[in-house]
Amino acid sequence: MNKIENLVDESGMITTKKITINNQSKADFYNYLKKNKFEQISRGIYASQEAWVDPLLVAHMRCPKAVISHDAALHYYGLVDREPSAPTLTIYSGYNASRLKSAGYKVFFVKKEYLDTGKVEVIDLDGNAIPMYDLERTMCDLVRNRNSFEIQDFNTALKAYARKKEKNLTRLFEYAKLLRVEKLMRSYMEVLL
Repeated sequence: MNKIENLVDESGMITTKKITINNQSKADFYNYLKKNKFEQISRGIYASQEAWVDPLLVAHMRCPKAVISHDAALHYYGLVDREPSAPTLTIYSGYNASRLKSAGYKVFFVKKEYLDTGKVEVIDLDGNAIPMYDLERTMCDLVRNRNSFEIQDFNTALKAYARKKEKNLTRLFEYAKLLRVEKLMRSYMEVLL
């Protein structure tokens, strides 16, 4: 039981994957969960009663290869006021995301070679380290998937980015060229800057 206790992370969560990797008995694990009143918050993810469940961390735990993006990244960077109802993830094309979608996640796909473009590790609003796209990649995703956003959020995010002092236009246009939205991005930025 002490070995299982040591596998509970700082946020008060534990996964069956950790138990398997560390060669712990699943029977002991389930007894530990029952004894300590852990609740299942997602498939294979359990939280103690005292844990604050961070939806972005849970999304990352469910799909470690995915990157937090789009709506969630726009909110994190302060480009939109509205917090997304569920985290938005980007994963490589061909990944079977049916379980993520059925759990309510919004999932976008990119070619495998572009998945890590602009990926950084950030400390989210709940204090957890998660993979997220940087500001410039987030703006490229906004333009690439403009039909997935409400027009008000789209315009608000573009204007907020144009006002930001810490923007990097060189990086923005490098990403835009790579993701094939350079012409469109230039036309938006010419109007706003």
